[in-house]
Amino acid sequence: MINKKFGVLLLLMVLSVFGAKAQLTTSVKINEVLVVNEDNFVDDYGKRHPWIELYNNSAGTVDLRGCYLTNDKNNPRKYMIPKGDVLTKIPPYQHTLFWADDMPTRGTFHVNFTLDPNKDNYIALYDADGTTLIDEVTVPAGQKADVSYGLDMDGTGKWTTLTKVTPSTNNVTLDTNLKVENFQENDSWGIGMTITAMAVVFLGLLVLFLVFKQIGNAAIRASQRNAKKAAAEAGVAAAPNAGLENGEVLAAIATALYEMSDDNHDIENTVLTIRKVQRSYSPWSSKIYNLRQTPIRK
Repeated sequence: MINKKFGVLLLLMVLSVFGAKAQLTTSVKINEVLVVNEDNFVDDYGKRHPWIELYNNSAGTVDLRGCYLTNDKNNPRKYMIPKGDVLTKIPPYQHTLFWADDMPTRGTFHVNFTLDPNKDNYIALYDADGTTLIDEVTVPAGQKADVSYGLDMDGTGKWTTLTKVTPSTNNVTLDTNLKVENFQENDSWGIGMTITAMAVVFLGLLVLFLVFKQIGNAAIRASQRNAKKAAAEAGVAAAPNAGLENGEVLAAIATALYEMSDDNHDIENTVLTIRKVQRSYSPWSSKIYNLRQTPIRK
């Protein structure tokens, strides 16, 4: 019994360790940096400043509280990310943005240093112990205005100048459709697409025809069996075409049953008999049918 309890406790400890590792800050990567911000993204104060984008490259939520951002290799604890802010938690495969405006009094995501476009900018992210390096990058000098420097794939890949600035979103955006481009390249007249579409429609109709055909045959066979069963119970021979009545007969039977069940059948004493008038009709003589006949004098 003690061994079983010890085994369960050991299993829980192992699972807790793996769960903790799934949310370690080591899965966070520096993903994109904008050094010169002249006409780009604005912060929560409506100001434009350089920014640093971090990316959570894991399937678990990572909390950055207590970690450090710095632009000085000799001072890894230059800016500590404040604790107690729920916004420091980065969901799986999501981004967060820090403003390099040297104004830490403006909030959690405003660091106490800025970036210089005239020289190389070293940026590093350290763990909460202040000594464990999580990620680092050196942004080359001479960055153009409103052109960011980042990974060609979020969390992985190589550092390069990005063609599109993507703060707080994926570095790679799909603005084309490969299937449409392939059709345009290989079938510019649309002949292949037309033939394919017609073939799909034809095959769909053929499948529907076969399905309904089989359903109809099954219904006919079931009707024949029921007719033979009813004839056997009545002690008479079944008609050769029993169960093969045409649609008009079945429609008439169904209509009669509906009227009988709905109590809409004819009542003989209320039936009106309409006789055809054997007179020529024209718009000029139609009024004579509404006139009273002249009394016959005796």
